Amino acid sequence: MKVTLNIAMASLIVGLIVSCNQQKQASEAKRPNILFCISDDQSFPHTSAYGTTWVNTPAFDRVAEEGILFMNAYTPNAKCAPSRSAILTGRNSWQLEAAANHVPYFPEKFTTYVEALENNGYYVGYTGKGWSPGNPGMVNGRKRQLAGQPFNQRKLQPPTKAISPIDYAANFEVFLDSAGTDQPFCFWYGAKEPHRRYEFGTGESIGGKNPQDIDRVFGFWPDTDTVRTDMLDYAFEIEHFDKHLTKILALLEERGELDNTIVVVTSDNGMPFPRIKGAKYEYSNHLPLAIMWKNGLKAPGRVVEDFISFIDFAPTFLELAGVDRNQTTMQPMQGASLTDIIYSEKGGHVNPGRDHVLIGKERHDLGRPNDVGYPVRGIVKDGYLYLRNFEPSRWPAGNPETGYMNTDGSPTKTQILNRNRRNPGDRYWQLSFGKLPAEELYHIVKDPECINNLADSAAFAKRKAEMNKQLFAELADQEDPRILGNRTIFDNYPYSEPERINFYERFMSGELTRKSAGWVNPTDFERDSIDVR
Repeated sequence: MKVTLNIAMASLIVGLIVSCNQQKQASEAKRPNILFCISDDQSFPHTSAYGTTWVNTPAFDRVAEEGILFMNAYTPNAKCAPSRSAILTGRNSWQLEAAANHVPYFPEKFTTYVEALENNGYYVGYTGKGWSPGNPGMVNGRKRQLAGQPFNQRKLQPPTKAISPIDYAANFEVFLDSAGTDQPFCFWYGAKEPHRRYEFGTGESIGGKNPQDIDRVFGFWPDTDTVRTDMLDYAFEIEHFDKHLTKILALLEERGELDNTIVVVTSDNGMPFPRIKGAKYEYSNHLPLAIMWKNGLKAPGRVVEDFISFIDFAPTFLELAGVDRNQTTMQPMQGASLTDIIYSEKGGHVNPGRDHVLIGKERHDLGRPNDVGYPVRGIVKDGYLYLRNFEPSRWPAGNPETGYMNTDGSPTKTQILNRNRRNPGDRYWQLSFGKLPAEELYHIVKDPECINNLADSAAFAKRKAEMNKQLFAELADQEDPRILGNRTIFDNYPYSEPERINFYERFMSGELTRKSAGWVNPTDFERDSIDVR
């Protein structure tokens, strides 16, 4: 009898252990997959979901229609590496030491959400462009993979010579095939489009677009066929990113994984044109964003007006994955999880606390004496953008003698520079490359192109003072070194590429040229003969 009871008890214990393990496995299986999709240099509102008629983005539109379309998503820093650093860490760029800059050494102390998820049972990987450009450092004798293991082996014949030959969708399929069937995944789809360079005219010749389809050319560029053609080439590359997204969503659907996958689609910074990428205006930092998650999202099809910062992604992913951020090696995050919006059924304004975002920049690209940057901090709130330029004596896009190197070479850039050669002080040149005052204030509802600076208007003095006070108070709370008195720290972090160090001095001495250094496309200068109207 005693033996029988012991056997029964042992069987019960074994049964309980098996049941617990099964429950644990089931719980693990229910953890959502995370698919983060990021184009390279795409401004709001350049998707068809936002009403832009000369860009066709059915995949982005689907994510928006079956999920949430966000109207006010901002990166804290409108340049590739610092923007991606903020995404991966949940911290503003001024809280990231060297990673506030472009082409930095990524500090060892900052763990990314991808690394944290991998340490908590997720299978992680990326295709295309992950965290870049810069040096991510080493871990256990190997190059650190801030966005996961690379999957770039599958290639295709791209539609133009300027588009990457990486087959993003095929590489995602390789990733899925290599993942365990009972393991959640976290994947970073990082297209290299619509980053320059472009093959001029392919938006028309291959994409079938018409320059007259563009309803408006921004008021800070000349409205010419050259500029319109440049914009269509940009649109054509956005559509390349979107076509791969279509295939990726289809793969998930075929495998029965789409419903349990959080799909986030956005970009890292604004379009690679003058006065946008690398600047700090509306079209620099304001970016497209749509999120879909069929198993968890409440009331799909909503349009949300709350202000979202890119530092909100990391805490969101950790929370939805069931990972306690305090149990990871991540530094404290400034961002706030988006679950308040995801689990809500409201559209419009969901959380009254999400009424503003902070933005800023330090050193982006090269071309100033002593490798110094152009430091800015700003706040977007109540339909206004306030900016504080800390070094107004410097050239915001880089020095003229080295070619304004914080603006990518392009037909649009060349045309603006040509206008200024013929008419020094040209309005378009001034807006894109001229020096700026210490303070700027724009009513971005009425003036989204940020052309009419209200900072010196007595009618807006109170608003400017209030925004300045809130900006500096929050930056102090976030321990921004520049606000706390260490004004040169970001300029003292070295570039991770030795050829960039002291570029200005080496260029001026004749040791280097922009072309020989590989940072300028020859075609950028061949367009000097284009007629300027």
